[in-house]
Amino acid sequence: MSITAAGALPPRTFRDVWLISAGHGLTHWYPATFYILLPLIGKELGLSYTQIGFLMSAQHLAGALSNLPGGMIVDAIGKKGYLMAASLFWVGFPYALMSLTHSMWMLVVCVMLVGIGNNLWHPAAIPTLAHSYPQRKGLVLSFHGMGGNIGEALAPLAAGTLLAWFTWREVVVINIVPGLVMATLILVLVGALTTARTTDSSKDKTNEVNAGNGDKWNARQYLHDLGSLMRNRALMLICISGGCRTLTQVGLLVFLPVYLAYEQGYSTIAIGVCMTVLQVAGLIAGPIAGHVSDKVGRRQVVLSSMILTGVTIIGMVFAGQSFLFIVFVALVGFFLYAMRPVMQAWAVENTPKRLAGTGVGLQFTILAIGGSIAPATFGLIADTWNVYAAFYFLAGTIIAANLLVLFVPQDDHPAAA
Repeated sequence: MSITAAGALPPRTFRDVWLISAGHGLTHWYPATFYILLPLIGKELGLSYTQIGFLMSAQHLAGALSNLPGGMIVDAIGKKGYLMAASLFWVGFPYALMSLTHSMWMLVVCVMLVGIGNNLWHPAAIPTLAHSYPQRKGLVLSFHGMGGNIGEALAPLAAGTLLAWFTWREVVVINIVPGLVMATLILVLVGALTTARTTDSSKDKTNEVNAGNGDKWNARQYLHDLGSLMRNRALMLICISGGCRTLTQVGLLVFLPVYLAYEQGYSTIAIGVCMTVLQVAGLIAGPIAGHVSDKVGRRQVVLSSMILTGVTIIGMVFAGQSFLFIVFVALVGFFLYAMRPVMQAWAVENTPKRLAGTGVGLQFTILAIGGSIAPATFGLIADTWNVYAAFYFLAGTIIAANLLVLFVPQDDHPAAA
């Protein structure tokens, strides 16, 4: 990619946005399918709430341990198209291996492999989009998030329908096909994509184009820069708040299908419809929130979304089996997913461009830590008291996330390159 004489990137079409967003949809398709299969797997293997929670916590813990190295790999190698294709394959294939499992520990190994593979995607995709469209970060990242929502919306319906004809073991094998197709498309159409970057600092002029693709990689300097990211108060508060939000999201995605199957007696198709409603609402919310945050600021959108998410989770619990339950599920999806692209854009703005992959890796490490806490804690609460107490716990975590946002410095400017 060339840079104009004025130092600005040439105008870009949205082709890469749509393609990368579609790939992101597949990285979410697989977990969303697994959430629908989880009640069946749990019953076949005789798993308690706590064991189901431990299983999913292991996946997110593997993600937490691999996210930061994944970000470093992205910054060091720079071939983001190849890395995204590799991530798609790595996410899909372990799910096919689940068809051979007959114990919880074999499942743990498979889901941990998924957690590792998934974490090459975000450090490659998010900086590529954010820095290619610097004036529209919130919008393009909301499209990226919308791709994830579409994957999570269609997967439950597809899985619920396939389960009418196939066993869950056959479904996980069939399910690998979309990922293989999308990985091939990314490989062919995006290929050796790298992110051209500009900077106002003269000392970085030699690293402007295709950083990480031919530049000398200095591990000592890199660790020093990583330390500077961890001392960035605004970035760390945004990331930790995002970790609490992810805790809420993962707890809902893992246990809402289990709750509907175990406590409410819903069929797999009905569960698929409920999870699709959650994601469709998020799909609508993402671009709206991203665009509004570009205009009025990230903080205002995040604060209002978090407050309303906590309120609607409590409303969902009180609604029981009435029609209002579906309404509250939709509202939870809308407000919970509205803030996701906004927080990603906010974090990118507080990360130096030359450390974009590492910054996203650090962000998603903290998100994965939050995600790893959620299932095990929810399961323990549900088995010790009841599942309703566990949902109140999730509402409390989103309130805690909101409190952290209040302490993010308001006078922070986007990080320099």
